[in-house]
Amino acid sequence: MCGIVGFTGVAQAAPILLDGLSKLEYRGYDSAGIAVRDGDGEIEVVKAKGKLKVLKEMTNNGDAVKGDCGIGHTRWATHGEPSTLNAHPHSSDDENVVAVHNGIIENYQELKEKLVKSGYEFKSQTDTEVAVKLIDYYFKKYGLGPVDSIARAMIRIRGSYALCVMFKDHPGEIYTARKDSPMIIGVTNGETYVASDVPAILKYTRNVYYIGNREIARLQKGNATFYNIDREEIKKELTEIKWDAEAAEKGGYEHFMLKEIHEQPKVVRDTINSVVKDGKIDFSEIGLDDEAMKNISQIYIVACGSAYHVGMAVQYVIEDLTSISVRVELASEFRYRKMSLAKDSLVIIISQSGETADSLAALREAKEKGIKTLGIVNVVGSSIAREADNVFYTLAGPEISVATTKAYSTQLIAGYLLAMQFAVARGEMTEEKCGEMLKELYTIPDKIEKILEDKERIQWFSNKLANAKDAFFIGRGIDYAISLEGSLKMKEISYIHSEAYAAGELKHGPISLIEDGILVISVLTQQDLYEKTVSNMVEVKSRGASLMGLTTYGNYSMEDTADFTVYIPQTDSHFAGSLAVIPLQLLGYYVSVAKGYDVDKPRNLAKSVTVE
Repeated sequence: MCGIVGFTGVAQAAPILLDGLSKLEYRGYDSAGIAVRDGDGEIEVVKAKGKLKVLKEMTNNGDAVKGDCGIGHTRWATHGEPSTLNAHPHSSDDENVVAVHNGIIENYQELKEKLVKSGYEFKSQTDTEVAVKLIDYYFKKYGLGPVDSIARAMIRIRGSYALCVMFKDHPGEIYTARKDSPMIIGVTNGETYVASDVPAILKYTRNVYYIGNREIARLQKGNATFYNIDREEIKKELTEIKWDAEAAEKGGYEHFMLKEIHEQPKVVRDTINSVVKDGKIDFSEIGLDDEAMKNISQIYIVACGSAYHVGMAVQYVIEDLTSISVRVELASEFRYRKMSLAKDSLVIIISQSGETADSLAALREAKEKGIKTLGIVNVVGSSIAREADNVFYTLAGPEISVATTKAYSTQLIAGYLLAMQFAVARGEMTEEKCGEMLKELYTIPDKIEKILEDKERIQWFSNKLANAKDAFFIGRGIDYAISLEGSLKMKEISYIHSEAYAAGELKHGPISLIEDGILVISVLTQQDLYEKTVSNMVEVKSRGASLMGLTTYGNYSMEDTADFTVYIPQTDSHFAGSLAVIPLQLLGYYVSVAKGYDVDKPRNLAKSVTVE
């Protein structure tokens, strides 16, 4: 959740650190700080509670803090309240070691008691300060240098972490280590960068190393050396980030979320083109061949948040096109369930970042049981991408807004393509039928653009909802899955209490919550379920609900029931979710704007949940 940036080179470090941290604000944070080593070898630490602008004002945008080597951090409080004292960086008692940390150290209390007995004093309530002083303890006890002291600390620490550490006796150097928390290292022209996510350093270099789990790196000016937990030097290859630096900027839009909503036609088209060759789906680069698909009898889709909602929609598509049984599981529950998995099953892990803690743990659980795994991820080189047996990269590019839009849409596309190819490989769909569906799939980007052209109507309606306290989303089948995502968008950025229900479940309890003025948003794209959902709308309307209907062109009778109707172009019913979700994204966005909230950085939320 937190953000880390580090730099060592020839330029002044503080402005680079602050600029990098600003690119990570979407991750969620409550305080920020930097530590910079000056020309005399002294390390100056500056930190503050609140937004990054407070730290920028304190340091005159970094110009007041001199030095060409430093580390920075935006903190999301886990251990200890948000405060300047608990903000990172943290130092050892004599400032021999200064460090920043992402993650959670589970046995910090046990380690803290040991360190107190050894004479260490603690100023903060954080688990990070424990890690810093544990490294310092081993550095002084054995005198074998930074790599050895960090490795010894890693052996003792239980939990997740990404660490950036500076040592008083090693000027111009930064040491990093990670376990289950992301970290990338960039090198260019005598300068070295480290960050917890790509956007922080994309402006400076696209050539990066991915530091592996339980590995250590020594960063010098223009150079990075890697070690395993046994202190043995290991070799790594540079990877080029394909994202354009401009893709991580707003490009004239008021918010990243609105920009990313408008990027959906392009990224959907790119994702389709990545696996469709000469009019046929080609998964050779993903590693799933037809023979493997024939032998799979059970699929588990495991994910969190919006990615879980993708799984819900894809479940309907796979089961409709094939005879494969599909279960959709929340990663946070899957990893703790004592369930047997069939040996001929496939576990699909969906994650934008490829670093989601629960999803990564679920992947490892499946692999330990000998089950084949497939990752659907957006970030090349991420942990899930590296550890899954096969990986389907969605080509959404950098997604900055906390509320996902374009990554969600590309994940849906990936799910459709998998379903279609499973059907063909198993002889449950002809090549001809698949070709027809592919032709229709290629119309989705243009149809999304058509919906976006009519966004002013949704903006008008959204302005009327600014004072709403509650909202309900209903639908059946795929429409229910899309309702789940629409409800999440509403609640996470506009803070309106919102729930999604399978429309047929209303009479089993939720209808008791309907009263005068309650907003009910109905999604009706599945023609064979249309009349049944209209009946549910009539039920809630008779109890005073205010109705919005979201349906396809041609269903104009909707205006007899709904107070406000949004139409989407007609398409194959399997793909309708890709169109229906667009107005719901816009609805959540415009309601949040009308209420004056920070759309891209909603309270209490982070882009990538890398701790449990």
